[in-house]
Amino acid sequence: MDELELVKPLEAHKQAAEEMKQEFFDNGEPVINGSALFDQMEYSKWLEQIRLNSDPQTVSESWVPASTFFAVRKGDGRIVGMIDIRHTIEHEFLTRYGGHIGYAVRPRERRKGYASEMLRLALEYAKGIGLSKVMLGCYQDNEASKRTIEHSGGRLAETKPYPDGRPVNIYWIAL
Repeated sequence: MDELELVKPLEAHKQAAEEMKQEFFDNGEPVINGSALFDQMEYSKWLEQIRLNSDPQTVSESWVPASTFFAVRKGDGRIVGMIDIRHTIEHEFLTRYGGHIGYAVRPRERRKGYASEMLRLALEYAKGIGLSKVMLGCYQDNEASKRTIEHSGGRLAETKPYPDGRPVNIYWIAL
């Protein structure tokens, strides 16, 4: 596996980011976890939204301060995924399901160890902003995410139905 870095999205990433989004859609995945709604927005508007949501003074009233990153492979600059680190989970959805960290690896880059590296980098970042533990959720049948979270120290706290009726595992990781 090539080394990754977490990079703040910029306008210069637009074409590569749009190609990644289309890859998810072409793979039958209309929701990109950890994308801070990139799957639902035009790139420039999304960039402005994540910029505003990164600052407690300008965060949307319906969300929490968060840092959104592309996971970029250092060797070739390819975006291999996305990760959203919420500075707090003081929001009904996040407290119940979403947690502090959401992430997604683009379909063609899966099964290469990138999710574990992305989560490791996100946990370092979370610790750096003062979090002592983080919550993550994933569908119970998502074996890859379960392994990634558990390998990173995740302890299963509960399993409950998501709004779509599918069971979701809720994990906590001490930092």
